[in-house]
Amino acid sequence: MEISDYVRILRARWIVIVLTTVIAAAASLVFSLVSTPVYEACTRLYVSTGSSSSSVTEVYQGNLASQQRVASYTQLLGGESVAQRTIDSLGLSMSPSTLASKVRTTSSPDTVLIDTCVSDASATTARDLANGIGTTFVDFVDDLETPPGGGAPLAQVSVVEPAQVPTGPISPKTTRNLALGVAVGLLLGIALAVIRDRLDNTIKDRTTLADLSGVPVVGVVPFDKTIKEEAALSFAESSSGTAEAFRELRTNLQFLEVDSPPRVIVVTSAVPAEGKTTTAVNLALVLAEAGHHVALIEGDLRRPRVSKYLGLVGSVGFSTVLSGQADVEEVLQPTKFHGVDVLASGPLPPNPSELLGSEAARTVMDTLRASFDYVVVDAPPLLPVTDASVITAHADGAIVVARHGHTKRDELTRALGNLTQVGAPILGVILTMAPSRGKRDYDYRHYYETDTTVARQDAPSAAVRPAAPVVVPEPAPEPAPEIHPAPRYEPTRSHGGRAARRQAENANGNGNGNGNGYEAEQVPSRSTMRPPPRRPYQS
Repeated sequence: MEISDYVRILRARWIVIVLTTVIAAAASLVFSLVSTPVYEACTRLYVSTGSSSSSVTEVYQGNLASQQRVASYTQLLGGESVAQRTIDSLGLSMSPSTLASKVRTTSSPDTVLIDTCVSDASATTARDLANGIGTTFVDFVDDLETPPGGGAPLAQVSVVEPAQVPTGPISPKTTRNLALGVAVGLLLGIALAVIRDRLDNTIKDRTTLADLSGVPVVGVVPFDKTIKEEAALSFAESSSGTAEAFRELRTNLQFLEVDSPPRVIVVTSAVPAEGKTTTAVNLALVLAEAGHHVALIEGDLRRPRVSKYLGLVGSVGFSTVLSGQADVEEVLQPTKFHGVDVLASGPLPPNPSELLGSEAARTVMDTLRASFDYVVVDAPPLLPVTDASVITAHADGAIVVARHGHTKRDELTRALGNLTQVGAPILGVILTMAPSRGKRDYDYRHYYETDTTVARQDAPSAAVRPAAPVVVPEPAPEPAPEIHPAPRYEPTRSHGGRAARRQAENANGNGNGNGNGYEAEQVPSRSTMRPPPRRPYQS
Protein backbone atom coordinates (compact mmCIF):
# COMPACT_ATOMS: atom_id res chain seq x y z
CA MET A 1 0.00 0.00 0.00
CA GLU A 2 1.14 3.52 -0.81
CA ILE A 3 0.88 6.61 1.35
CA SER A 4 -2.12 7.78 -0.68
CA ASP A 5 -3.91 4.54 0.19
CA TYR A 6 -3.41 5.15 3.91
CA VAL A 7 -4.57 8.73 3.52
CA ARG A 8 -7.69 7.50 1.73
CA ILE A 9 -8.35 5.00 4.50
CA LEU A 10 -7.94 7.67 7.17
CA ARG A 11 -10.36 9.95 5.37
CA ALA A 12 -12.89 7.20 4.78
CA ARG A 13 -12.62 5.57 8.23
CA TRP A 14 -12.01 8.61 10.41
CA ILE A 15 -15.15 7.89 12.42
CA VAL A 16 -13.75 4.51 13.49
CA ILE A 17 -10.44 6.09 14.48
CA VAL A 18 -12.05 8.91 16.44
CA LEU A 19 -14.50 6.58 18.15
CA THR A 20 -11.76 4.15 19.17
CA THR A 21 -9.60 6.97 20.49
CA VAL A 22 -12.45 8.44 22.52
CA ILE A 23 -13.34 5.05 23.99
CA ALA A 24 -9.72 4.34 24.98
CA ALA A 25 -9.30 7.80 26.52
CA ALA A 26 -12.57 7.49 28.41
CA ALA A 27 -11.60 4.05 29.69
CA SER A 28 -8.25 5.33 30.96
CA LEU A 29 -9.93 8.28 32.64
CA VAL A 30 -12.52 6.09 34.34
CA PHE A 31 -9.79 3.72 35.49
CA SER A 32 -7.85 6.61 37.01
CA LEU A 33 -10.91 7.97 38.78
CA VAL A 34 -12.04 4.68 40.32
CA SER A 35 -8.57 3.47 41.31
CA THR A 36 -7.56 3.75 44.98
CA PRO A 37 -4.76 6.29 45.50
CA VAL A 38 -1.44 4.76 46.55
CA TYR A 39 1.17 6.73 48.55
CA GLU A 40 4.87 5.94 48.81
CA ALA A 41 7.35 6.95 51.52
CA CYS A 42 11.10 6.36 51.23
CA THR A 43 14.01 6.21 53.69
CA ARG A 44 17.71 6.27 52.73
CA LEU A 45 20.32 4.02 54.35
CA TYR A 46 24.11 4.38 54.38
CA VAL A 47 26.39 1.31 54.43
CA SER A 48 29.90 1.52 55.95
CA THR A 49 32.59 -0.85 57.18
CA GLY A 50 33.99 -1.03 60.71
CA SER A 51 37.62 -0.19 59.69
CA SER A 52 39.15 2.82 61.46
CA SER A 53 42.46 2.85 59.59
CA SER A 54 43.70 6.07 58.03
CA SER A 55 45.56 4.32 55.23
CA VAL A 56 44.31 5.21 51.80
CA THR A 57 44.54 1.62 50.64
CA GLU A 58 42.60 0.31 53.58
CA VAL A 59 39.97 3.04 53.19
CA TYR A 60 39.56 2.14 49.52
CA GLN A 61 39.24 -1.50 50.32
CA GLY A 62 36.66 -0.69 53.01
CA ASN A 63 34.58 1.34 50.57
CA LEU A 64 34.80 -1.44 47.99
CA ALA A 65 33.61 -3.94 50.59
CA SER A 66 30.69 -1.63 51.48
CA GLN A 67 29.67 -1.40 47.81
CA GLN A 68 29.76 -5.15 47.53
CA ARG A 69 27.51 -5.44 50.56
CA VAL A 70 24.96 -2.97 49.13
CA ALA A 71 23.69 -5.48 46.57
CA SER A 72 23.19 -8.10 49.27
CA TYR A 73 21.53 -5.67 51.66
CA THR A 74 19.15 -4.61 48.92
CA GLN A 75 17.92 -8.16 48.61
CA LEU A 76 17.62 -8.57 52.37
CA LEU A 77 15.54 -5.42 52.77
CA GLY A 78 12.84 -6.86 50.54
CA GLY A 79 12.81 -10.25 52.25
CA GLU A 80 10.39 -11.70 54.76
CA SER A 81 12.98 -11.85 57.61
CA VAL A 82 13.21 -8.09 57.87
CA ALA A 83 9.46 -7.82 57.31
CA GLN A 84 8.75 -10.18 60.22
CA ARG A 85 11.03 -8.18 62.58
CA THR A 86 9.29 -4.96 61.50
CA ILE A 87 5.85 -6.46 62.16
CA ASP A 88 6.95 -7.58 65.58
CA SER A 89 8.46 -4.22 66.48
CA LEU A 90 5.47 -2.19 65.25
CA GLY A 91 2.79 -4.68 66.34
CA LEU A 92 1.20 -4.93 62.92
CA SER A 93 -1.53 -7.40 61.97
CA MET A 94 -0.30 -8.46 58.56
CA SER A 95 1.72 -11.30 57.14
CA PRO A 96 5.43 -10.92 56.27
CA SER A 97 4.70 -11.62 52.61
CA THR A 98 2.13 -8.83 52.49
CA LEU A 99 4.57 -6.32 53.95
CA ALA A 100 7.40 -7.56 51.74
CA SER A 101 5.23 -6.99 48.64
CA LYS A 102 4.92 -3.33 49.56
CA VAL A 103 8.67 -2.75 49.86
CA ARG A 104 10.75 -1.49 46.94
CA THR A 105 14.53 -1.11 47.31
CA THR A 106 16.96 0.53 44.92
CA SER A 107 20.65 1.38 45.00
CA SER A 108 22.75 3.59 42.78
CA PRO A 109 25.79 1.98 41.12
CA ASP A 110 29.18 2.63 42.74
CA THR A 111 27.58 4.08 45.87
CA VAL A 112 26.90 2.81 49.39
CA LEU A 113 23.36 4.26 49.55
CA ILE A 114 20.16 2.20 49.60
CA ASP A 115 16.68 3.70 49.10
CA THR A 116 13.87 1.75 50.75
CA CYS A 117 10.34 2.74 49.75
CA VAL A 118 7.05 1.42 51.08
CA SER A 119 3.68 1.97 49.35
CA ASP A 120 0.29 1.97 51.03
CA ALA A 121 -3.18 3.43 50.62
CA SER A 122 -2.49 5.64 53.66
CA ALA A 123 0.26 8.21 53.49
CA THR A 124 0.92 8.02 57.28
CA THR A 125 1.09 4.21 57.26
CA ALA A 126 3.54 4.30 54.36
CA ARG A 127 5.83 6.63 56.34
CA ASP A 128 5.66 4.53 59.50
CA LEU A 129 6.40 1.32 57.64
CA ALA A 130 9.38 2.82 55.81
CA ASN A 131 10.93 4.16 59.04
CA GLY A 132 10.18 0.91 60.85
CA ILE A 133 11.93 -1.17 58.18
CA GLY A 134 14.93 1.17 58.23
CA THR A 135 15.34 0.97 62.00
CA THR A 136 14.81 -2.78 62.02
CA PHE A 137 17.36 -3.30 59.26
CA VAL A 138 20.05 -1.37 61.21
CA ASP A 139 19.72 -3.82 64.10
CA PHE A 140 19.48 -6.74 61.67
CA VAL A 141 22.82 -5.82 60.05
CA ASP A 142 24.50 -5.40 63.47
CA ASP A 143 23.47 -8.92 64.40
CA LEU A 144 24.47 -10.21 60.99
CA GLU A 145 27.91 -8.57 60.79
CA THR A 146 29.02 -9.16 64.40
CA PRO A 147 31.63 -11.95 64.62
CA PRO A 148 30.64 -15.10 66.54
CA GLY A 149 33.22 -14.44 69.22
CA GLY A 150 31.97 -10.92 69.79
CA GLY A 151 33.55 -7.62 68.99
CA ALA A 152 32.77 -4.77 66.63
CA PRO A 153 30.61 -5.57 63.57
CA LEU A 154 32.40 -5.70 60.24
CA ALA A 155 29.79 -3.39 58.58
CA GLN A 156 27.22 -0.96 59.76
CA VAL A 157 24.01 0.57 58.30
CA SER A 158 22.78 4.01 59.29
CA VAL A 159 19.56 5.88 58.49
CA VAL A 160 20.62 9.11 56.84
CA GLU A 161 17.21 10.29 55.56
CA PRO A 162 14.12 9.13 57.45
CA ALA A 163 10.82 8.87 55.59
CA GLN A 164 8.37 11.75 55.50
CA VAL A 165 4.62 11.83 54.90
CA PRO A 166 4.15 11.93 51.08
CA THR A 167 2.32 14.97 49.76
CA GLY A 168 0.63 13.21 46.86
CA PRO A 169 -0.16 9.73 45.55
CA ILE A 170 2.15 7.98 43.14
CA SER A 171 -0.79 6.34 41.42
CA PRO A 172 -3.03 6.69 39.61
CA LYS A 173 -1.41 9.32 37.39
CA THR A 174 -4.44 10.68 35.61
CA THR A 175 -2.62 12.83 33.08
CA ARG A 176 -0.24 10.07 32.10
CA ASN A 177 -3.02 7.51 31.88
CA LEU A 178 -5.15 9.81 29.74
CA ALA A 179 -2.30 10.53 27.33
CA LEU A 180 -1.48 6.84 27.16
CA GLY A 181 -5.14 6.02 26.48
CA VAL A 182 -5.29 8.55 23.64
CA ALA A 183 -2.12 7.17 22.08
CA VAL A 184 -3.22 3.56 22.37
CA GLY A 185 -6.70 4.38 21.08
CA LEU A 186 -5.28 6.25 18.10
CA LEU A 187 -3.00 3.40 17.13
CA LEU A 188 -5.75 0.85 17.68
CA GLY A 189 -8.20 2.92 15.63
CA ILE A 190 -5.79 3.19 12.71
CA ALA A 191 -5.16 -0.55 12.86
CA LEU A 192 -8.90 -1.27 12.90
CA ALA A 193 -9.48 1.12 9.99
CA VAL A 194 -6.81 -0.56 7.88
CA ILE A 195 -8.07 -4.05 8.74
CA ARG A 196 -11.67 -3.12 8.02
CA ASP A 197 -10.71 -1.54 4.71
CA ARG A 198 -8.79 -4.64 3.70
CA LEU A 199 -11.72 -6.88 4.61
CA ASP A 200 -14.32 -4.62 2.98
CA ASN A 201 -15.17 -5.88 -0.51
CA THR A 202 -17.57 -3.13 -1.52
CA ILE A 203 -16.90 -0.70 -4.35
CA LYS A 204 -15.72 2.71 -3.22
CA ASP A 205 -13.86 4.32 -6.10
CA ARG A 206 -13.97 4.78 -9.82
CA THR A 207 -10.79 2.82 -10.49
CA THR A 208 -12.04 -0.31 -8.74
CA LEU A 209 -15.35 -0.07 -10.58
CA ALA A 210 -13.62 0.18 -13.96
CA ASP A 211 -11.23 -2.69 -13.20
CA LEU A 212 -14.02 -5.02 -12.08
CA SER A 213 -16.47 -4.23 -14.87
CA GLY A 214 -14.12 -3.93 -17.82
CA VAL A 215 -16.45 -1.30 -19.33
CA PRO A 216 -16.32 2.51 -19.21
CA VAL A 217 -17.40 4.36 -16.09
CA VAL A 218 -19.84 6.77 -17.70
CA GLY A 219 -20.67 8.71 -14.57
CA VAL A 220 -20.13 9.27 -10.84
CA VAL A 221 -23.16 10.73 -9.06
CA PRO A 222 -22.41 12.32 -5.67
CA PHE A 223 -24.56 11.73 -2.62
CA ASP A 224 -27.38 14.26 -2.40
CA LYS A 225 -29.73 14.08 0.57
CA THR A 226 -32.32 16.25 -1.21
CA ILE A 227 -33.00 13.42 -3.68
CA LYS A 228 -34.71 11.48 -0.89
CA GLU A 229 -37.38 14.17 -0.83
CA GLU A 230 -37.57 14.83 -4.59
CA ALA A 231 -36.08 12.19 -6.88
CA ALA A 232 -36.51 14.24 -10.06
CA LEU A 233 -34.08 17.12 -10.39
CA SER A 234 -35.11 20.37 -12.04
CA PHE A 235 -32.18 20.75 -14.41
CA ALA A 236 -33.40 24.07 -15.78
CA GLU A 237 -32.94 25.64 -12.35
CA SER A 238 -30.16 23.53 -10.87
CA SER A 239 -26.39 23.62 -11.21
CA SER A 240 -25.59 21.47 -8.22
CA GLY A 241 -22.95 18.79 -8.24
CA THR A 242 -25.61 16.13 -8.79
CA ALA A 243 -27.05 17.95 -11.80
CA GLU A 244 -23.60 18.39 -13.32
CA ALA A 245 -22.89 14.70 -12.78
CA PHE A 246 -25.98 13.76 -14.82
CA ARG A 247 -24.99 16.23 -17.53
CA GLU A 248 -21.61 14.54 -17.67
CA LEU A 249 -23.42 11.19 -17.95
CA ARG A 250 -25.44 12.52 -20.88
CA THR A 251 -22.31 13.68 -22.66
CA ASN A 252 -20.53 10.38 -22.11
CA LEU A 253 -23.49 8.41 -23.49
CA GLN A 254 -23.63 10.56 -26.59
CA PHE A 255 -19.96 9.93 -27.28
CA LEU A 256 -19.86 6.20 -26.59
CA GLU A 257 -20.44 5.68 -30.31
CA VAL A 258 -20.29 8.94 -32.20
CA ASP A 259 -21.77 7.61 -35.44
CA SER A 260 -24.53 5.57 -33.80
CA PRO A 261 -25.08 6.52 -30.16
CA PRO A 262 -27.37 4.29 -28.07
CA ARG A 263 -30.97 5.43 -28.09
CA VAL A 264 -32.76 2.67 -26.15
CA ILE A 265 -31.02 2.45 -22.77
CA VAL A 266 -31.82 0.09 -19.91
CA VAL A 267 -30.85 1.25 -16.41
CA THR A 268 -30.41 -1.56 -13.90
CA SER A 269 -28.29 -2.60 -10.91
CA ALA A 270 -26.96 -5.71 -9.23
CA VAL A 271 -29.18 -5.58 -6.12
CA PRO A 272 -31.99 -3.32 -4.87
CA ALA A 273 -31.43 0.07 -3.20
CA GLU A 274 -28.60 1.07 -5.55
CA GLY A 275 -30.30 4.20 -6.93
CA LYS A 276 -31.20 2.83 -10.36
CA THR A 277 -34.70 4.35 -10.53
CA THR A 278 -33.45 7.78 -9.52
CA THR A 279 -30.70 7.45 -12.12
CA ALA A 280 -33.17 6.43 -14.83
CA VAL A 281 -35.55 9.31 -14.06
CA ASN A 282 -32.85 11.96 -14.03
CA LEU A 283 -31.16 10.51 -17.11
CA ALA A 284 -34.41 10.98 -19.00
CA LEU A 285 -34.75 14.53 -17.67
CA VAL A 286 -31.20 15.52 -18.53
CA LEU A 287 -31.61 14.16 -22.06
CA ALA A 288 -34.80 16.22 -22.41
CA GLU A 289 -32.90 19.27 -21.17
CA ALA A 290 -30.71 19.02 -24.28
CA GLY A 291 -33.79 19.27 -26.51
CA HIS A 292 -34.42 15.57 -27.05
CA HIS A 293 -37.80 13.89 -26.85
CA VAL A 294 -37.51 11.07 -24.31
CA ALA A 295 -39.75 8.15 -23.38
CA LEU A 296 -39.27 6.75 -19.88
CA ILE A 297 -40.49 3.17 -19.44
CA GLU A 298 -41.29 1.83 -15.99
CA GLY A 299 -39.89 -1.61 -16.78
CA ASP A 300 -39.83 -2.84 -13.19
CA LEU A 301 -43.04 -4.86 -13.14
CA ARG A 302 -42.41 -6.08 -9.61
CA ARG A 303 -41.66 -2.95 -7.58
CA PRO A 304 -42.45 0.07 -9.81
CA ARG A 305 -41.27 3.44 -8.53
CA VAL A 306 -41.15 5.81 -11.53
CA SER A 307 -44.84 6.70 -11.49
CA LYS A 308 -44.64 7.32 -7.76
CA TYR A 309 -41.65 9.63 -8.09
CA LEU A 310 -43.23 11.63 -10.92
CA GLY A 311 -46.78 11.65 -9.54
CA LEU A 312 -48.34 9.69 -12.42
CA VAL A 313 -51.05 7.07 -12.73
CA GLY A 314 -49.58 3.58 -12.56
CA SER A 315 -52.75 1.53 -13.02
CA VAL A 316 -52.32 1.36 -16.82
CA GLY A 317 -49.14 1.17 -18.79
CA PHE A 318 -46.48 -1.27 -19.96
CA SER A 319 -48.14 -4.49 -18.81
CA THR A 320 -51.42 -3.31 -20.31
CA VAL A 321 -49.78 -2.93 -23.70
CA LEU A 322 -47.90 -6.23 -23.45
CA SER A 323 -51.13 -8.08 -22.66
CA GLY A 324 -52.76 -6.60 -25.77
CA GLN A 325 -55.36 -4.50 -23.95
CA ALA A 326 -54.18 -1.12 -25.29
CA ASP A 327 -51.79 0.52 -27.71
CA VAL A 328 -48.65 2.34 -26.66
CA GLU A 329 -49.89 5.76 -27.70
CA GLU A 330 -53.02 5.32 -25.60
CA VAL A 331 -51.24 4.83 -22.29
CA LEU A 332 -48.26 7.17 -22.62
CA GLN A 333 -48.51 9.91 -20.01
CA PRO A 334 -47.02 13.40 -20.34
CA THR A 335 -45.14 14.80 -17.36
CA LYS A 336 -44.59 18.27 -16.03
CA PHE A 337 -41.11 18.13 -17.52
CA HIS A 338 -40.98 19.27 -21.11
CA GLY A 339 -40.02 16.57 -23.59
CA VAL A 340 -40.50 13.57 -21.27
CA ASP A 341 -43.32 11.04 -21.61
CA VAL A 342 -43.71 8.07 -19.29
CA LEU A 343 -44.99 4.57 -19.94
CA ALA A 344 -46.01 3.46 -16.45
CA SER A 345 -45.84 -0.14 -15.31
CA GLY A 346 -49.54 -0.88 -15.28
CA PRO A 347 -51.02 -3.73 -13.23
CA LEU A 348 -48.34 -6.05 -11.86
CA PRO A 349 -48.46 -9.29 -13.86
CA PRO A 350 -47.83 -12.78 -12.47
CA ASN A 351 -45.18 -13.47 -15.15
CA PRO A 352 -43.03 -10.33 -15.64
CA SER A 353 -40.04 -12.15 -17.15
CA GLU A 354 -42.15 -13.80 -19.86
CA LEU A 355 -43.85 -10.52 -20.77
CA LEU A 356 -40.59 -8.58 -20.96
CA GLY A 357 -38.98 -11.21 -23.13
CA SER A 358 -41.89 -11.51 -25.54
CA GLU A 359 -42.16 -10.17 -29.09
CA ALA A 360 -44.75 -7.72 -27.82
CA ALA A 361 -42.07 -6.08 -25.67
CA ARG A 362 -39.76 -5.88 -28.68
CA THR A 363 -42.55 -4.27 -30.71
CA VAL A 364 -43.15 -1.70 -27.97
CA MET A 365 -39.46 -0.81 -27.89
CA ASP A 366 -39.32 -0.47 -31.68
CA THR A 367 -42.42 1.70 -31.68
CA LEU A 368 -40.98 4.06 -29.09
CA ARG A 369 -37.62 4.09 -30.85
CA ALA A 370 -39.36 5.30 -34.00
CA SER A 371 -41.26 8.05 -32.16
CA PHE A 372 -38.70 9.34 -29.65
CA ASP A 373 -35.10 10.43 -29.70
CA TYR A 374 -34.27 8.36 -26.62
CA VAL A 375 -35.98 5.58 -24.68
CA VAL A 376 -34.89 5.01 -21.07
CA VAL A 377 -36.03 1.84 -19.31
CA ASP A 378 -36.01 1.44 -15.53
CA ALA A 379 -35.42 -2.31 -15.12
CA PRO A 380 -35.37 -4.53 -12.00
CA PRO A 381 -32.07 -5.59 -10.38
CA LEU A 382 -30.08 -8.28 -12.17
CA LEU A 383 -29.34 -10.73 -9.38
CA PRO A 384 -32.77 -11.29 -7.78
CA VAL A 385 -34.65 -11.74 -11.10
CA THR A 386 -33.90 -12.12 -14.82
CA ASP A 387 -36.20 -9.33 -16.03
CA ALA A 388 -33.42 -6.85 -16.73
CA SER A 389 -31.43 -9.37 -18.77
CA VAL A 390 -34.30 -10.25 -21.09
CA ILE A 391 -35.43 -6.66 -21.65
CA THR A 392 -31.88 -5.52 -22.39
CA ALA A 393 -31.89 -7.90 -25.36
CA HIS A 394 -34.47 -5.58 -26.97
CA ALA A 395 -32.42 -2.42 -26.26
CA ASP A 396 -29.18 -0.88 -27.45
CA GLY A 397 -27.51 -1.68 -24.16
CA ALA A 398 -27.64 -1.45 -20.38
CA ILE A 399 -26.14 0.87 -17.80
CA VAL A 400 -25.39 -0.90 -14.54
CA VAL A 401 -25.61 1.21 -11.37
CA ALA A 402 -23.29 0.49 -8.41
CA ARG A 403 -23.76 2.24 -5.08
CA HIS A 404 -20.69 3.52 -3.26
CA GLY A 405 -19.91 1.43 -0.18
CA HIS A 406 -22.94 -0.83 -0.74
CA THR A 407 -22.46 -2.86 -3.90
CA LYS A 408 -20.09 -5.75 -3.33
CA ARG A 409 -17.48 -6.67 -5.88
CA ASP A 410 -18.74 -10.20 -6.40
CA GLU A 411 -22.30 -8.91 -6.81
CA LEU A 412 -21.26 -6.56 -9.60
CA THR A 413 -19.24 -9.29 -11.30
CA ARG A 414 -22.17 -11.73 -11.24
CA ALA A 415 -24.60 -9.05 -12.46
CA LEU A 416 -22.42 -8.20 -15.46
CA GLY A 417 -22.01 -11.90 -16.10
CA ASN A 418 -25.78 -12.31 -16.32
CA LEU A 419 -25.93 -9.69 -19.05
CA THR A 420 -23.01 -11.22 -20.91
CA GLN A 421 -24.56 -14.68 -20.90
CA VAL A 422 -27.66 -13.49 -22.77
CA GLY A 423 -25.62 -11.42 -25.20
CA ALA A 424 -26.91 -8.09 -23.88
CA PRO A 425 -24.54 -5.19 -24.58
CA ILE A 426 -23.21 -3.26 -21.58
CA LEU A 427 -22.84 0.45 -22.28
CA GLY A 428 -21.12 1.33 -19.02
CA VAL A 429 -21.36 1.53 -15.26
CA ILE A 430 -22.28 4.35 -12.89
CA LEU A 431 -21.13 4.91 -9.32
CA THR A 432 -23.92 6.49 -7.29
CA MET A 433 -24.07 8.11 -3.83
CA ALA A 434 -20.34 8.82 -3.88
CA PRO A 435 -19.23 11.03 -0.97
CA SER A 436 -18.36 14.59 -1.87
CA ARG A 437 -14.68 15.45 -1.56
CA GLY A 438 -15.24 19.13 -0.85
CA LYS A 439 -16.99 22.30 -1.92
CA ARG A 440 -14.53 23.53 -4.51
CA ASP A 441 -16.74 22.57 -7.46
CA TYR A 442 -19.78 24.15 -5.86
CA ASP A 443 -17.92 27.35 -5.11
CA TYR A 444 -16.71 27.50 -8.71
CA ARG A 445 -20.23 27.31 -10.11
CA HIS A 446 -21.49 29.68 -7.44
CA TYR A 447 -19.01 32.26 -8.70
CA TYR A 448 -20.47 32.16 -12.21
CA GLU A 449 -24.06 32.21 -11.03
CA THR A 450 -23.73 35.29 -8.85
CA ASP A 451 -21.89 37.55 -11.31
CA THR A 452 -24.37 40.41 -11.35
CA THR A 453 -22.40 42.46 -13.88
CA VAL A 454 -23.53 40.22 -16.75
CA ALA A 455 -27.13 40.05 -17.88
CA ARG A 456 -28.73 36.69 -17.39
CA GLN A 457 -31.51 35.07 -19.38
CA ASP A 458 -34.26 33.47 -17.37
CA ALA A 459 -34.84 29.82 -18.21
CA PRO A 460 -38.36 28.96 -19.35
CA SER A 461 -40.45 27.17 -16.83
CA ALA A 462 -40.59 23.45 -17.45
CA ALA A 463 -43.52 22.94 -15.15
CA VAL A 464 -46.14 24.24 -17.57
CA ARG A 465 -46.52 23.05 -21.16
CA PRO A 466 -47.79 25.72 -23.55
CA ALA A 467 -50.86 24.47 -25.33
CA ALA A 468 -50.76 24.34 -29.08
CA PRO A 469 -53.52 26.15 -30.93
CA VAL A 470 -56.52 24.06 -31.82
CA VAL A 471 -57.05 23.65 -35.53
CA VAL A 472 -60.75 23.69 -36.27
CA PRO A 473 -62.08 22.94 -39.78
CA GLU A 474 -63.82 25.70 -41.66
CA PRO A 475 -67.58 25.19 -41.85
CA ALA A 476 -68.58 23.64 -45.13
CA PRO A 477 -71.79 24.34 -46.97
CA GLU A 478 -72.68 20.67 -46.75
CA PRO A 479 -71.97 18.20 -43.95
CA ALA A 480 -68.71 16.41 -44.59
CA PRO A 481 -68.10 14.16 -41.58
CA GLU A 482 -65.16 12.37 -43.20
CA ILE A 483 -63.02 15.50 -43.75
CA HIS A 484 -60.37 16.06 -41.08
CA PRO A 485 -58.22 19.13 -40.70
CA ALA A 486 -54.48 18.71 -41.13
CA PRO A 487 -52.62 18.71 -37.79
CA ARG A 488 -50.43 21.65 -37.12
CA TYR A 489 -46.96 20.93 -35.78
CA GLU A 490 -45.69 23.08 -32.95
CA PRO A 491 -41.98 23.21 -31.97
CA THR A 492 -42.86 22.69 -28.32
CA ARG A 493 -44.14 19.17 -29.07
CA SER A 494 -46.96 19.85 -26.67
CA HIS A 495 -49.51 17.20 -25.93
CA GLY A 496 -52.05 19.84 -25.12
CA GLY A 497 -52.70 20.57 -28.83
CA ARG A 498 -53.27 16.93 -29.65
CA ALA A 499 -55.58 16.48 -26.68
CA ALA A 500 -57.56 19.55 -27.68
CA ARG A 501 -57.69 18.35 -31.27
CA ARG A 502 -59.07 14.97 -30.17
CA GLN A 503 -61.69 16.74 -28.11
CA ALA A 504 -62.62 18.80 -31.16
CA GLU A 505 -62.80 15.67 -33.31
CA ASN A 506 -64.96 13.90 -30.76
CA ALA A 507 -67.18 16.92 -30.63
CA ASN A 508 -67.56 16.70 -34.43
CA GLY A 509 -68.30 12.98 -34.22
CA ASN A 510 -65.04 11.92 -35.84
CA GLY A 511 -63.17 10.53 -32.80
CA ASN A 512 -62.11 6.90 -32.71
CA GLY A 513 -62.50 5.20 -29.33
CA ASN A 514 -60.14 2.38 -28.52
CA GLY A 515 -62.94 0.19 -27.25
CA ASN A 516 -60.93 -0.89 -24.20
CA GLY A 517 -62.21 1.56 -21.64
CA TYR A 518 -59.20 3.98 -21.72
CA GLU A 519 -61.06 6.94 -23.26
CA ALA A 520 -61.28 8.55 -19.82
CA GLU A 521 -57.53 8.98 -19.73
CA GLN A 522 -57.74 11.08 -22.95
CA VAL A 523 -54.21 10.05 -23.91
CA PRO A 524 -53.45 11.53 -27.36
CA SER A 525 -52.22 9.49 -30.28
CA ARG A 526 -48.54 9.47 -31.12
CA SER A 527 -49.16 9.64 -34.85
CA THR A 528 -48.88 13.43 -34.97
CA MET A 529 -46.35 13.79 -32.20
CA ARG A 530 -43.32 14.59 -34.31
CA PRO A 531 -42.76 16.01 -37.76
CA PRO A 532 -41.21 13.83 -40.48
CA PRO A 533 -37.80 15.67 -40.36
CA ARG A 534 -37.34 14.53 -36.73
CA ARG A 535 -37.19 10.77 -37.60
CA PRO A 536 -33.62 10.13 -38.81
CA TYR A 537 -33.48 6.76 -37.01
CA GLN A 538 -36.80 5.36 -38.20
CA SER A 539 -36.34 2.01 -39.91
